[in-house]
Amino acid sequence: MVKSMARKAPELGPLAVSRLKEPGLYAVGGVSGLYLQVLPSGGRSWVLRAMIGGRRRDMGLGGFPDVTLAGAREAARRAREKIDDGIDPIEDRKARKSALRAETAKVITFEDAAKAYIAAHEDGWRNTKHRQQWENTLATYAFPKLAKLSVRDIEGVHVMSVLEPIWKDRTETATRLRGRIERVLGWATARGHRDGLNPARWRDHLDQQLAAPGKIAKAVHHAALPAESMASFLSDLRRAEGMGARALEFVILTAARSGEVRGAKWSEIDLIEKVWTVPGDRMKAGKEHRVPLSQPALDLLAALPKIAGTDFVFPAPRGGPLSDMTLTAVLRRMKVPATAHGFRSTFRDWAAERTNYPRDVAEMALAHTIGDKVEAAYRRGDLFAKRTRMMADWAKFIEKPVASADIVSITAARA
Repeated sequence: MVKSMARKAPELGPLAVSRLKEPGLYAVGGVSGLYLQVLPSGGRSWVLRAMIGGRRRDMGLGGFPDVTLAGAREAARRAREKIDDGIDPIEDRKARKSALRAETAKVITFEDAAKAYIAAHEDGWRNTKHRQQWENTLATYAFPKLAKLSVRDIEGVHVMSVLEPIWKDRTETATRLRGRIERVLGWATARGHRDGLNPARWRDHLDQQLAAPGKIAKAVHHAALPAESMASFLSDLRRAEGMGARALEFVILTAARSGEVRGAKWSEIDLIEKVWTVPGDRMKAGKEHRVPLSQPALDLLAALPKIAGTDFVFPAPRGGPLSDMTLTAVLRRMKVPATAHGFRSTFRDWAAERTNYPRDVAEMALAHTIGDKVEAAYRRGDLFAKRTRMMADWAKFIEKPVASADIVSITAARA
């Protein structure tokens, strides 16, 4: 049992206490064991001397005059009550301070959590543009209302205040923003900064408060040329000068994404085997993709100059890859109502409407991810032989399109 044991001293008043200047330990009375300690440096502080757990302990109660005589006596009484109840007030105070530090360490604002999430995941993202998109959407829409809030205090009403104003007019942006807020708060939960359900979750929560994105947002497709216009366009494109025009032509011949073509390197291209191997770190799906090169694609590459000091197939004038606006600029100069990405749609329409090639061959040519997990598990090859014949047929078509009713048969393609 913890016991309290101290002699009572005459009670000193505030004036008497203020006059204690000589170094030493002065009993001030009022509470057994309460002393004013005067240090040689001139500093003065309150000390409670008591028997705790069978041994004498000194407990600091704060400095004088910040802690007044009345305040020191009250603190001393509370400490002695704890001792009488079997509680060590010194260890109890240490435990409470430790708990406070631990709790304070858990407090993190949404802005800090978002920055920490981005830093933890950016190495797994394909490019810096993805990080910029994260930072821009959060800074524009989420931070004005959530930045300074502790993540543990964020509730559904806070998330709704961010999403609701833009949900109908900027549905796609709002949908991505919701997912990013959910991931940031999910990270905060995993790191112990918050508890409970994620207030940005969609299923059985926000889906009850907001209209489904698919019902209010119209799909925005990349502008594309009809297949029957390709021969005329390609003829005009080949008369256009500049590396951007050649890169766009290569985009069309390979059905590749603009970014994949702009980042293409000579070291990725095997002219003998007639294949361009795009490494996984430059592919949307993160997997290596082999692109069969038709004869027109090979002829285009053969006509390109190899610039000293760079491995890029389509280098910018000042070195490095072409910018993402270069191909767009080519189309604008030609006054063509299409986008570089739209030619992939033209290719897909051609494959579906004018050939008998199976759907999965066309999807593989476009490097689309297989949505069916079971099918993806059994798919081991990349249908390269079939894709080689398909790309050869595509190259022939865009140079001299067949009539709209004609179909390129697989049998003919194999001939």
